[in-house]
Order: sequence, then C-alpha cells, then structure tokens
Amino acid sequence: MEPQNFSVNDGDGIRTVIFFAGCPLNCKWCANPESTLDFKRVSFNKETCISCGKCAQLCPGGVMIDLNSPGQRKKCISCGICVESCPTNSKKRLVRMYSDREILEIIKSQEIFYRYSNGGVTFSGGEATLQQHMLRILVNSLYDKAVHMAIETSGYFYFDEVKDILARLDLIFVDIKHMDEKKHELYTGKSNKKILENIKKMSELDVPIVVRIPVIEGVNSDDKNIKETAVFVKENIKNPKIELLPYHNFAEEKYECLGLDKMSHNFIRPSNELLSHLKMIIKNEGAETVSYI
Repeated sequence: MEPQNFSVNDGDGIRTVIFFAGCPLNCKWCANPESTLDFKRVSFNKETCISCGKCAQLCPGGVMIDLNSPGQRKKCISCGICVESCPTNSKKRLVRMYSDREILEIIKSQEIFYRYSNGGVTFSGGEATLQQHMLRILVNSLYDKAVHMAIETSGYFYFDEVKDILARLDLIFVDIKHMDEKKHELYTGKSNKKILENIKKMSELDVPIVVRIPVIEGVNSDDKNIKETAVFVKENIKNPKIELLPYHNFAEEKYECLGLDKMSHNFIRPSNELLSHLKMIIKNEGAETVSYI
C-alpha cells in the first residue's frame, strides 16, 4: 500500500490516491507493476547507482549491489536496510505496510485541499477490493466525515463481498480492457465475464460509473471493439460515460528496476486522430466521453 497526495487525474479536484498492493489480473501493459505484488519489494536503479557498496556491506542476506543480477532477488527479504543506506536513492521500497490509522492521518492532513478543490480520496492499485478489511475500514471512516471517495477497479471481484463498500462511494472507475473474452484472457490472464457482470450489478447501486478503456493500438483500438464497448455501456449504465486512456510506456523503468521482463514494444500509443475517431464512435452509440487526465 502506498498513498500519493496532490493527484489531479483520478477524480475531481485535488485527491489523495491510496494504492493497494495485489491484483487478480496480469495485464501485459500494466503501468504500476509494483502494485500487482502483494508483498514488499525493493527496486534497484542501476543508472543512478554509484557502486559505493554500502548496501552490500549491510545486507543480512548477502545480496550484492546489483539486486537484479542472476540469483540476487531470491536472497532478498526486502528488509529495507539497503534502502536506508543508499546515498543516491537507487534502492527504494515500492510496497509498504500501513495501518488504517496511518492512512487516515495522512488523509486528515490533506482535507483542506479536498475542501477547496472539491477533491477527495481515490482507492486504486493493484486492486483495492483484494484488501476488503482495510478498504471497508477506510471507506466507513471517510463516509462519516463526508469525504468524497472514488475507486479505480479492474472489476474483477465477488460483488456480494464488496457491495456494502461500493454503495458508500461517490464514483466508480472500472476498466473494460477488451470485449472479446479470448483476447481479454490473452492480455490479462483472466476472462472478462465476471467484470461485465459486475458492471451490470454496480449500475444498480446508484453510484456514478465511468468505464475506462486503456487504448492500445493493435490490441483493443479497433472500431469493432470500441463500438461493442460503447453499446454495452449504453445498455447497462444509467448515465453512460467512457474515458479513453491512451497507452504509455512511462513504467518501462519500473520493470527494469524490479527485475521484471520489459513491456512489449508491440504496444503502441494511439494518435490523437485515432482517439478523436474512437470518441465519435462512442458518441454515435449514445455514450458520453469524459476525461480526468
């Protein structure tokens, strides 16, 4: 879990985004690979490292300076001693443990910004619904304080387990990554059936929903997929809204620092002309396009 203050892309106004670790999907283009992990992990940036050796001298597991060299990550227990000793911040904790009290204190310190900007708190990830106990505590506490709350979700969860949580939110962002079940499974590792069913169920909660499409040229940017998505949203959401999120590769460095396989270069960012074209398709099907970027 990791909080991020002063966000303006995850709902209205200035917001605090709470990133929850762990995710049921394995999207090949994930922009937050550190949030898909449900355990603490240390990253290593070879480009900024000056090879002073302090981390290796202090490491209780005998890990070498280059955490991403063969065999080294298996020895790392992510204790963070190397992080504290690194003079160039080349080693960082990317997943940390927080108590509900610590998170609520961070939020409390930011409430003045929410008040003057019509902002609030957004729960993101990973997938926030995987940590139901913590999410429920935070939502119930903030609901009593009338703090605006949004969630960014993959939609992949058991609806009845989190219905009470979702019903107290002010806004739900949910992804539809592909309408074709086989392609969805190919790119995310999971079927989209549960996601589409959950969107139908969420529409009955009387909470505004924005369907997000991470637009990747050559993956899901074809007219057929966008039209089918728009039709589904129009038919199943009372006030149908869609946000197109153009793919980017800003997370490429994160993959390298975490010792993960690099993102595919076959994923292409859509042009502004293509996005305009897709927005027209959505409009023609009776849905509205919105943007929080």
